[in-house]
Amino acid sequence: MDLLQLNNIAIKAALSAGKIIQQYMSDDVPVEKKKAGTSYASQVVTEVDRACEKAILSHLLPTCKAFNLALLSEETEDDRSRFYEDFFWCIDPMDGTLAFINKQPGFSVSIALIAKDGTPYIGVVFDPNTNTLYYAIKGNGAYKNYSPWEIKHTNNHLTYVTDRKLKDTHQAAEIERLLNENVERLGLNGVKEIAGSGAVLNGILVLENGPACMLKLPKKENGGGSIWDFAATACIYQELGLPATNFEGGRLDLNIKDDTFMNHQGIYYANFIINK
Repeated sequence: MDLLQLNNIAIKAALSAGKIIQQYMSDDVPVEKKKAGTSYASQVVTEVDRACEKAILSHLLPTCKAFNLALLSEETEDDRSRFYEDFFWCIDPMDGTLAFINKQPGFSVSIALIAKDGTPYIGVVFDPNTNTLYYAIKGNGAYKNYSPWEIKHTNNHLTYVTDRKLKDTHQAAEIERLLNENVERLGLNGVKEIAGSGAVLNGILVLENGPACMLKLPKKENGGGSIWDFAATACIYQELGLPATNFEGGRLDLNIKDDTFMNHQGIYYANFIINK
């Protein structure tokens, strides 16, 4: 299986979906609700999400036949083929739909190739707002707009990246304690928050605003994002040598058996090593 070839196909698929999103960014798009997690952000869907998925699948479905790949996509029912084939495409046609509806930056296209054991092999993210492409291939490094991506820490504070503001977050006091401990450990001047993007772009924002982190504590309620919210960025972090793990620092399970929700694992992304 040629990972470079598959990565190029995934890039073409992501860019084609990104062009569709850009055509609608200024429009008022009708909003529908679907069965998903407990948050409103996970329940909203638009015709743009579906159009993006259709465009992506036009590129990826031929590879499924050619290479015996399974498929998992947010807007299509999980057929569980991901448990039987050696690899599966994991697609979020438009992550951050709520930000898109509100005409705010924070939405993106995400495509990953994941092994049956949950190891990410390809991760592609496209940000339609900035026309920025991020991607990684297992063993071949991470790239930003086709150039090797070098992560730099430019801030003297710790950036906390989150979908919802800390004050509105489950177990906010525990997260605040962890953030403050690491501010002290790293000798930084407090915490600044970036809130409102989807999970995919949040993972990218951590890398772009270092030192930074994204945390989701384990919880019982369905939610916490799904596999497709973290698959592509997990590959990028892997190739940068940075942690993208469950909350306890263990391996992120990107092929969960019971469901696609990540709430029981929690999430920990950072561009430094965090004390817990």
